[in-house]
Amino acid sequence: MSENEKYLTDGLSLQEVNERHEQGLDNHDTGAKTRSVKQIILDNTFTFFNIVNFILVMMVILVGSFKNVTFFGTVIINAVIGMVQEIRSKKTIDKLSLISSPKVTVLREGQEKTIGVTEIVLDDLMILGIGNQVCSDSIIVSGECEVDESLLTGESDPVNKKPGDHLLSGSFIVSGNVKARVEHVGEENYATQLAGNAKFIKKPNSEIVRSLNGIVKVVSFSLIPVGTALFCKAFFLQGDTLRNSVVSTVAALIGMIPEGLILLTSVVFAVSVVRLSRYKTLVQQLYCVETLARVDVLCLDKTGTITEGSMQVEGFIPFEGHNEDEMAEICGALTTVLDDNNPTFNALLDMYGRNSDWTANDVQPFSSAKKWSGASFEGRGTYIMGAGEFILGENFESVRSITEKYSSKGSRVLLLAKSTENFRDKELPENIETVGLILISDKIREEAPATLRYFADQGVELKVISGDNPVTVSKIAEKAGLENADMYVDASTLHTDEQIKDAVLKYSVFGRVTPDQKCKFVKFLKEAGHTVAMTGDGVNDVPALRESDCSIAMASGSDAARTVSDLVLLDSNFASLPKVVREGRRSINNLQRSAALFLTKTIFAILLSILFIFVKSSYLFQPIQISLISGLTIGVPSFILALEPNRDRVKGSFLLNVIRKAIPSALPVFFNIVFLVMVEESFGLSYEALSTVAVIVTFFAEMVMLFRVSFPFNAIRGTLFFAMAAGFILAYIFLGWFVSLITPSFVMLIVLLPLMLFTVFTNVVLSHLIEHVFIKKND
Repeated sequence: MSENEKYLTDGLSLQEVNERHEQGLDNHDTGAKTRSVKQIILDNTFTFFNIVNFILVMMVILVGSFKNVTFFGTVIINAVIGMVQEIRSKKTIDKLSLISSPKVTVLREGQEKTIGVTEIVLDDLMILGIGNQVCSDSIIVSGECEVDESLLTGESDPVNKKPGDHLLSGSFIVSGNVKARVEHVGEENYATQLAGNAKFIKKPNSEIVRSLNGIVKVVSFSLIPVGTALFCKAFFLQGDTLRNSVVSTVAALIGMIPEGLILLTSVVFAVSVVRLSRYKTLVQQLYCVETLARVDVLCLDKTGTITEGSMQVEGFIPFEGHNEDEMAEICGALTTVLDDNNPTFNALLDMYGRNSDWTANDVQPFSSAKKWSGASFEGRGTYIMGAGEFILGENFESVRSITEKYSSKGSRVLLLAKSTENFRDKELPENIETVGLILISDKIREEAPATLRYFADQGVELKVISGDNPVTVSKIAEKAGLENADMYVDASTLHTDEQIKDAVLKYSVFGRVTPDQKCKFVKFLKEAGHTVAMTGDGVNDVPALRESDCSIAMASGSDAARTVSDLVLLDSNFASLPKVVREGRRSINNLQRSAALFLTKTIFAILLSILFIFVKSSYLFQPIQISLISGLTIGVPSFILALEPNRDRVKGSFLLNVIRKAIPSALPVFFNIVFLVMVEESFGLSYEALSTVAVIVTFFAEMVMLFRVSFPFNAIRGTLFFAMAAGFILAYIFLGWFVSLITPSFVMLIVLLPLMLFTVFTNVVLSHLIEHVFIKKND
């Protein structure tokens, strides 16, 4: 027995396997990984924002003003929410990866063994049959098979493989049985290389994130110079105590930081994650919900998104002398006796089952080489179905035109034929007569038309991308209800970046697309100013998923595609996407309304901090007072308002929308404090009196803002408004001593009333003026 023959019968020995493991020539775990729990905790704890707040709270503690540390609670809660959400996403995606991890059968020392993918070594002899996944690149050494490489190439048509041909990791055997020698392991595998750097959950392109980061960055870097100036002025120039200097400085600085806005944003999107999980949608990053709501181009992978990945019988075209009932009976007989396993046969099997009572005396299974299968039945003759050009040979010209007519409409066309003769040594019989055509088509997802229509109605441009024939893809897209489905192009004709750039803006359907071209499609759409979402399920989709602003994967797809995506549809149901969009709209629109409350405080706090650097008066607020105002007019209301239903379309820039709502309330606060500083000596008010007036008038200005964002009132908003007003009054009466507020005197009331009227008047005037400028600019 030759060495090659021994290998085919015995495979590797245990000694050879152990040697390869020791040399690292094994299929060690190279799967896409999420971040570790430790890394998630560290990333959410040691942020610049958290460090700044920690320094401020330590300063307050060191001078003994313990009641003024309450602001640090929101910082802790914010970090915890971020950690919990990311760890939850990590565990879910890791669980999915574990469940879908395939096994493989190998031949070792003459025995078949089922092992995990990571146990495969170089030169292992894999035994592969119908339905098996190819877990390592390999070369066929015996047998023939058909392979589905759609997860790698995007092309759904099976590829015939024979001895000497290469099998790519990530593909599936759809028919036949082979033995294959492993030629690549670990990072050298094709699927691993194609997955590229898909190692971590990527950060989405979020306008809210950019806006918040911009606000925090600007404020944070202004803290040091402003804080230093305020402290030096209070301690060195005014001769105030160390405790009072630190407390007043910290009060000014925490007012500048919209710490609750970060918390609110985390909570709002965390709630969205919980809501979407009810629809079996895994959100892997908080802010991708917002990104999808802003998307204006959605790139769809045909297989697994528009279609189910399986096929269905569309109908029969009987030739003269035959009818559909006869064809249905013949198909039922063939599905009963044949054991083929390919998409077209499975479509017939789903339709007719195995219920025929016809008796077969000779059965010829399908093979990729001959492209047909059939059976001879006692007293009924021989029936064959398959590719017409292979069954009829030169006589195919008689049915070519009608076959191509239906092929051009996107159908896969099988010829059904009969003969009174038997098979000739596994070859076709003589005297073949055509019975009719069987039309097979991709099974369109039931929810696809309604989902495509939803996105079209929302002004989202749809692009269908596939590795299949562009005509077929176009017809499937048309059946699914895609607008402009006739605008298609064969991507194999696009050879330059300039051609790809022009095509992706012009066409709606793309066929024969390579993984590299998919990635370029997304890249060029983004360069054109679009916000792009991409759906996919295969390893071939990973580069494009990583490039997109919002990536969406099916749970039934590859491990790499799931892990690199922002959203994973756990039931692979395309209809979940509109729910994600609606959640995103609710989140964005409500956050814009609530964020205006936070930014009002930030704007007037920055202005006041700068003011008190140059005036001789001491800063009029303490940290505990800022916390009281923020809690009642910003914290509690913003959380309740942010979780209300809201399906309005997202319009304009998040940051600009927030600023134009915040300025009309922030400026009156600043003007009020300027007035108090100016009349401090004229009215003979003590620091405690001035501080109390400042707190009351600032609370009033924030309540005016709350009234504006809550209007028109409903039961929830009305109750909220009056409850917050009552909360301040009760805090004043029963906790005034704790928050350093004194009982108002007659002089204080005389000062207060005009300031309140001025606040309302200025708020109304500025609101109308800014809205007028904003609308005029948009026009």
